Amino acid sequence: MSALTVDPGPGHGQDWDDLVRIWEETDAPEGCKVEIIEGIVTVSPPPSKDHNTTAALLQRRLYAVIPEDWEIYQTLGVSVPGRTGLYIPDLVVLPRAVASGPGNRVPAEEVRLVVEITSPANANHDRIGKAHGYAKAGIELFLLLDPCHTGRPTATLYGEPSDGTYRVLEAVEYGETLTLPKPFGLELDTGAFPVS
Repeated sequence: MSALTVDPGPGHGQDWDDLVRIWEETDAPEGCKVEIIEGIVTVSPPPSKDHNTTAALLQRRLYAVIPEDWEIYQTLGVSVPGRTGLYIPDLVVLPRAVASGPGNRVPAEEVRLVVEITSPANANHDRIGKAHGYAKAGIELFLLLDPCHTGRPTATLYGEPSDGTYRVLEAVEYGETLTLPKPFGLELDTGAFPVS
């Protein structure tokens, strides 16, 4: 199943408020992810069991190294400046105080780490559109876990965002160790992640 693009219909244009309204009102099937990616409302199918297992394994490892006043979220919206994106990362790490209170999204500038795990339905969104949006927003670290990568599954850590582009800090094939820098200081064994 591939991502479905939701057209706002005639007369609505691509005004940001209209996009957010469509995003909020989209009645997608349970478990589906509704996002605004590059100015388009998209609906992705529920993630696979292997996808969820990867997120759970990484989340367990991250809890061992994050500060006590930080949390890890799996269904929290991240507002990207420039009115082109409202993403729901597979994992987002940020101070708990930022995610407290009413609403269902946080500003990108508060995020400390964002993680996307590719699925056949969303791989290009994660690799290209969302990577650009996260870099443009200035999110310090973006970890792309790509079990759908042609050839062998890979894990790529991006950082040092500038003008909508990240620098690759480290890229490994699954089975190798990837290092998340301070404040995480985590040696991540990517061999623990399932490969479909």
